Amino acid sequence: MFARAFRFITMIVTQRQLILALAKREIASQYIGSLLGIVWTFIQPAVMIFVFWFVFSIGFKSRPVNDVPFAVWLTAGMAPWFAFSDIVVRSASAVVSYGHLIKKSVFPSQILPVVKVLSGMFTHCAFVLLLLTLLLFQQVWAGFYLVQFFYYLLCLVSLALGIGWAVAALNVFIRDVGQIVTVVMQVGFWATPIFWEITIMPERVQAILKLNPVYYIIQGYRDSFIYGIGFWERPLHGLYFWMVTASCFLVGSMIFRKLKGQFADVL
Repeated sequence: MFARAFRFITMIVTQRQLILALAKREIASQYIGSLLGIVWTFIQPAVMIFVFWFVFSIGFKSRPVNDVPFAVWLTAGMAPWFAFSDIVVRSASAVVSYGHLIKKSVFPSQILPVVKVLSGMFTHCAFVLLLLTLLLFQQVWAGFYLVQFFYYLLCLVSLALGIGWAVAALNVFIRDVGQIVTVVMQVGFWATPIFWEITIMPERVQAILKLNPVYYIIQGYRDSFIYGIGFWERPLHGLYFWMVTASCFLVGSMIFRKLKGQFADVL
């Protein structure tokens, strides 16, 4: 496991210029022909947050959660979920979309999910800036615990990358995988405690919901930005999360490594 992790880090360092170039190209391609350009990166999450806040706060009369304004609590949960979902969904089509390079040259295809992670972080930064703005406006601040946001960001990237490798490789041979991933992310969005507090569920149901590793990340973002709870205060949850994430990372890399030799033939 450690040897594979070391080789992976070495590969990223070696190919860093190519990864950055492809990530920049992907970000730029999203705004080609757009008058507002990069401003849309902030407009889209802002509008999304406003719509959900309006529906749940005004329409459904949602109250503050644990004395935290609903808009702040909601945004802290939406930010990691949309980053995770975006990376996994876009990773599914990563190899297929770069098929022209894989077929015509010796291309390190294993970096493609990494490119999706890097380009996805651009939009995630906009989400986090909006969250920080809301925290200042609502005077909700977790102080020093904001720093541990980077730990949970590492958790998010590690889990998404492991899954991204698997779905990127499988989608080359079974194109339905991309559609399945999209549906799973849609279901997961509502099944994960993003809009609702997990404590409203019976204890048995809570135990099942907490098996979702993304729950650890979402709760971690709220602990970092709102509640001021250290990740070391949830040792069992952290241990479980890293066991699941390490498994996803290893299985995803194994699937990708085993299938990448056939990419050129299928594409």
